[in-house]
Amino acid sequence: MGLKLLLKMVHPIVKSFATSKELSVSLADLVTELSAESIEVRDRFTVGISGGSLPKLLGAGLKHRKDIKWDKWEVFFCDERIVPLDHEDSNYFVCKKELFDHVPIPPEKIHTIKPELVSENEPKKDEEATDPVSVEYEQQLIDVFAKASSVKFPLFDLLLLGVGPDGHICSLFPGHPLLDENVLWVAYIGDSPKPPPKRVTLTLPVVNHARNVTFVATGSGKQDILHQIFEAPGRNLPSQLVKPVNGKLYWLG
Repeated sequence: MGLKLLLKMVHPIVKSFATSKELSVSLADLVTELSAESIEVRDRFTVGISGGSLPKLLGAGLKHRKDIKWDKWEVFFCDERIVPLDHEDSNYFVCKKELFDHVPIPPEKIHTIKPELVSENEPKKDEEATDPVSVEYEQQLIDVFAKASSVKFPLFDLLLLGVGPDGHICSLFPGHPLLDENVLWVAYIGDSPKPPPKRVTLTLPVVNHARNVTFVATGSGKQDILHQIFEAPGRNLPSQLVKPVNGKLYWLG
């Protein structure tokens, strides 16, 4: 799947698989291991999940596991579309169907955007980086991460990321001004080149402060972008800008 190119990078942990089933099992093993380590040290496991094909792979590998302390999980979304939570475009909706409906994570520990703010969301200038949905979602992160200690950015135990055919991560797209955001934890994007246009997203500093970042890249359609990411490092694609400050970087594909 082209992931051998990653050996040219410094310190990534790279695993390549012949089938999606093997990938799903390995992903589940990694998540289970990191969950256990985090719970032992911090008595909780904070994880951010992306959309796309990732929830299906995650659910297939995790929903039958009996060795996970689900009640210790705190789940956020690396990005979310500003749509109702039961909309097919909602990352929460996909994760609910593939994972949450099958495991006993307490509902109050699955942190979603507020549905009542979605209905009130008004058109705004594309360049604005906040709106009520993003401000409220950032406050949820502050409530969870800043209670224990004063932090500039949240320290997620694990962020699970996909990579788009254009190299985007979360809802951070190539050439977008949000790539330069260095204060906000959660930002609003109103001009996503991929529909739906209105979204909230974790910012790049939040991604890079995570203890573990795992990319999951699947499908033959990802070959071209993987070559661009790792053969042309000066392009500053969002996926190329993921360089954990003190964390580990995994690529599975």
